Amino acid sequence: MYPVDLLPDVDYTDQTCASEQYLSSLEARTHGGNEWFQTSGHSKVEVTQSNVSRLQLFGDDQPDCRLLVLHPPDDLTQVLALYLHGKWWSVDDVLRTSNKSRTGLVLVQSVMERVILFLLNQLVEKLPEEETLFRPHTRTEHGKLLWRDGEAVGFYTVKQKGSLCDGWTGQGYLLPVLDTVLVRGCQRRHGLGLQMLEDFCSSFPGEEVLGISSPLSPGMVAVCRRFLQQQEKHREHLYEVEAPGGWAQRRNIWLNIQLGRYSHGV
Repeated sequence: MYPVDLLPDVDYTDQTCASEQYLSSLEARTHGGNEWFQTSGHSKVEVTQSNVSRLQLFGDDQPDCRLLVLHPPDDLTQVLALYLHGKWWSVDDVLRTSNKSRTGLVLVQSVMERVILFLLNQLVEKLPEEETLFRPHTRTEHGKLLWRDGEAVGFYTVKQKGSLCDGWTGQGYLLPVLDTVLVRGCQRRHGLGLQMLEDFCSSFPGEEVLGISSPLSPGMVAVCRRFLQQQEKHREHLYEVEAPGGWAQRRNIWLNIQLGRYSHGV
């Protein structure tokens, strides 16, 4: 059993309280009373105050939900494990499931699924320098995890029509927008990005126009090109958009592909 399979699932308050209680107990320990975590490489890392830190699960702090993560003593940018369900779990185990019915694209609903989304979004994949890291998602972000062979291998998130663009202007999105898409490096070139784009488009059959957040990465342009070559009916419906997605903030993706604008970095 892995964290996402354990019942009952914790809520955000319980997760934060458990993290803070553990951290307090760690601070109160005397010298020599620390525990050890065994990594997948069979080495052991001592759990101390100096290599345990807090991470905020959501980008908007609503609700407040803090995770404890364990670092190697000599590299605080790397995460070895997370403290969940009262114990330390390796990152690889947090991304796994023993539930055989959890396959394909599954809507993110539980706290542990949110944790997996956070891991994939912020910690697991090291993107090339020219790509921008995704910002942490808000609690209300609509997302789906992609499960394959008992492991979370990707995700996509959507800005729902009517949801707020930010916390200060009061503007809402005028159409559903595919916001972030990620496939783990080891699972790329298997058509999984195409699968997620197809799922996004089929999820809003009543919408005349659908958006993808600007700017499109080279990888996303390649996925869109392949998708629109196969799905001609979406060529007039799929737009690159900037928030909130009015007509002045939309650019037809198929037209821009045909004009070669993406290949020139525009």
